[in-house]
Amino acid sequence: MESLQLGNLWLLVGATLVLVGIASSLLARRFGAPLLLVFLVLGMVLGEDGLVGFVFDDYALAYLIGSLALAVILFDGGLRTRLRDVRASLAPAALLATVGVLVTAGLVALAAIPLLGLSPLEGLLLGAIIASTDAAAVFFLLRAGGLHLQRRVGTTLEVESGSNDPIAVFLTIVLTGWLAAEGAQSAADFTLQLLAQAGFGIAVGVAGGLLLAFALNRLALPEGLHPLLAVSGAIGVFAFTNLIGGSGFLAVYLAGLVVGNRPVRAYASVVSVQDAATWLAQLVMFLVLGLLVTPSDLLMVLWPALGIAAFLMLVARPVAVALCLWPFAYPRREVAFVSWVGLRGAVGIFLASIPMLVQIDNANVFFNVAFVVVIVSLVVQGWTIKPAAKWLGVALPRMDPPSRRVELDLPGQLELEMVGYRVAADSAVLRGAQVPRWARPTMVVRAGKVLQPGECEGLAPDDYAYYLAPPGNVYRMDWMFAEPMEAREAERELFGSFTLEGDVPLGELAAFYGLDVPERYADRTAADLFEKRFDDQPQIGDRLPLGEATMVVRELEDERVSKVGLKFGGLGDRLLAKPGRSRLLRRWFGRR
Repeated sequence: MESLQLGNLWLLVGATLVLVGIASSLLARRFGAPLLLVFLVLGMVLGEDGLVGFVFDDYALAYLIGSLALAVILFDGGLRTRLRDVRASLAPAALLATVGVLVTAGLVALAAIPLLGLSPLEGLLLGAIIASTDAAAVFFLLRAGGLHLQRRVGTTLEVESGSNDPIAVFLTIVLTGWLAAEGAQSAADFTLQLLAQAGFGIAVGVAGGLLLAFALNRLALPEGLHPLLAVSGAIGVFAFTNLIGGSGFLAVYLAGLVVGNRPVRAYASVVSVQDAATWLAQLVMFLVLGLLVTPSDLLMVLWPALGIAAFLMLVARPVAVALCLWPFAYPRREVAFVSWVGLRGAVGIFLASIPMLVQIDNANVFFNVAFVVVIVSLVVQGWTIKPAAKWLGVALPRMDPPSRRVELDLPGQLELEMVGYRVAADSAVLRGAQVPRWARPTMVVRAGKVLQPGECEGLAPDDYAYYLAPPGNVYRMDWMFAEPMEAREAERELFGSFTLEGDVPLGELAAFYGLDVPERYADRTAADLFEKRFDDQPQIGDRLPLGEATMVVRELEDERVSKVGLKFGGLGDRLLAKPGRSRLLRRWFGRR
């Protein structure tokens, strides 16, 4: 009976931790704290020096849990990466994920050797442990708070963080083995291991992804089992690759990339369940890593660790990024932002547990320094991502509208899915916004009755409208059905007092108002500028500065800006009253 009661107690503890984790994630989103930091602190509170005092020092179990969690997280990162969106970023991201990691590790070694009194090989091992950015932290923070980055910057960061773990894992394992064997391994062995890790990782990852996509599309599975097939298949790819001597982390990321870029049945449900699996993997991994650390031991290496953290953020990472992005002509502000978003996270602490498993000299130093570096990175860089993006001009001024979208997969085909919306009382679709041509109306549910498209004249508030649409495009309809961010009386404040055509020449407009517009944009129209700035996907409410004025997208026609609002503050009314300008104003603007 006592064993049964003990089992129930552990179940209660586990359920409580999950509930606390859910509450912590809400707190993290509200205050902008990185989710990883919240869970690490929670683990420390439960750990040896914390309030609970639970002693956990099983590094083998921690390594197994961390490997499983990282496999799930990396599969999710690949699953969400669209190759058509990241093609321009693949080469620079690949260079960052390989050469960038090596350069960062080498530079960190130069700082670690004098600060910690390590040998060159030990300094390089510490550099390898903290050289890679953390996919979980980067993915979470880039998607949190409605932050939209310019496409090339965002995709470079996401692809780099999702693919740089394998080289860091490989370096850590090889250098740890080298130190444990006192340098018995030759440079030729080192190179062969690197080639085997990369070669097997790429081959098994691509083949495993193709096999997973084939299975998802061809197997007649009961409803709800497709997501389970995807995540279990990903873990299988990871484990098999490791068994044959390849990089499981590279393989599972590539498998997710293949599945995410092929037509796959039940993709919406796969992604939905993957969200929960990734969140749970993060929670468990971060809690375990937090339990492993003894906070009192951190004080012994605190000052050298802070020096290494500062050197990593301000010197090593920026130098590595500048060298890797130099051949691709990234502007300096983009290089600066990519350098700053080099977040360290659970990967660093996870890799630091490898020397602890082997029990090499200074293993405790590696672990504690890595933990301090991760905490500093998350606190300093994690909380400053959004202001840094805005200050450096790489953030797109866009707010995601709240979506009431419902997605349904259609058995037997992969090109379309059913998408449904509740029609809000003040939504744009009721104010004349046109549904894109690629979305085919199928039915409208009104007052409990199902109506065919020809049986109702337009939409009405509280209708439920359903369309057939390509899965990759449905998000572009969200704004038309969203609740307005502000009441109708605030619409003038949102869009400005004037409306102009999307084809108004910016050069003439700038000259007329004395606005500061770059010469290269003089022959462009407002619609052209929005297309360029928002990667051919402008949405209602998108904003762009035009000197002292602000242009706001009011209407779209065939996914191109057809009407733009212009906000001047008090300037517009003063200009309107000046003689000789009313004719030109009437040509371009319509007073609301």
